[in-house]
Amino acid sequence: MARKKIRILSIDGGGIRGIIPGVILTYIEDRLRALEGDHVRLSDYFDLVAGTSTGGILTCAYLIPARDENGNPTDRPKFTAEEAVNLYLKRGGKIFSISVWQTIKSKGGLADEKYNAAELEKALDDYFGNTKLSELLKPCLITAYDIKTRRAHFFNQIDAKQKNTHNFLIKEIARATSAAPTYFETALVTSDYGIAYPLIDGGVFANNPAMCAYAEARGIAFSDICDDPLHPDRPHAAEMMIVSIGTGSVKKPYPYEKAKDWGMIEWIKPIIDIMMSGNAETVSYQLRKIWETTDTPDDFIRLEPGLDEASSDMDDASPQNLKALHQAGKLFVEGNQVLLNKVVDKLIAYK
Repeated sequence: MARKKIRILSIDGGGIRGIIPGVILTYIEDRLRALEGDHVRLSDYFDLVAGTSTGGILTCAYLIPARDENGNPTDRPKFTAEEAVNLYLKRGGKIFSISVWQTIKSKGGLADEKYNAAELEKALDDYFGNTKLSELLKPCLITAYDIKTRRAHFFNQIDAKQKNTHNFLIKEIARATSAAPTYFETALVTSDYGIAYPLIDGGVFANNPAMCAYAEARGIAFSDICDDPLHPDRPHAAEMMIVSIGTGSVKKPYPYEKAKDWGMIEWIKPIIDIMMSGNAETVSYQLRKIWETTDTPDDFIRLEPGLDEASSDMDDASPQNLKALHQAGKLFVEGNQVLLNKVVDKLIAYK
């Protein structure tokens, strides 16, 4: 029997634009259910899931377990992919609402965080409750950045199962990975061991976490984790499949005539945009080159949806833009159905 491949899902950051990969993954799950049975979920077809910011929240939503009548975690996911994306569609407007006082106090995000995090924290509590990282259904990697020690912080389910120093509440992880500078206050999260970490959005260094996921997978003994000797341990690229999904291509030009005279204030929003899109493009380039050295270069799949008529702003949760983002995801599915069906076929074949 042929050895199995390690299937990895990676989801970029992008604020409210997380609706777009959410719609795409809903199609992939629906297709899997049509072919494999209504009981299956995304988490059944990926061995490792990675996410940054909004992608980190989606990662938590796909992997969080349902609970039985006694409140104990089961081996099945709590949410369908469609229910996961509803976090944005139903709660996005409140999460990104801003009072007149907050606008005055923050000066539009220049003097203080732009949004009060209370609505975000309430939504995360409603969705994730007191579930711990160690209870997630599959290995995962969720990014954040520690502003005290000045280094990347990775939330890792495998480590959390082994050490309480690495175990955290899921709602706190989701809060940390989405603590985008200028948008939300820095998160202060505490491990089961009692150590507090001041963390911000992982998008500052890995808006596209696919390379982090690849590096993580290279060190995992999947045959033990999956309890299946056919899963390769510490796999090479040829033994992996990566599905990496963006949150909407941003190609907004910045004219030289304007940019050449910008100071710190004018550069704040453009530099965040450039850093995020530049990181995503660089990671995709690197992984594509790695997979070109294998016999299956098509097993690195980068899905880069467009925004169509949706705003590129990470915090535009107006009813019109929520609808436009949902439509952008639908348009990508419609225009790329053949590719997405091939992705589903691979996920099934490599299971």
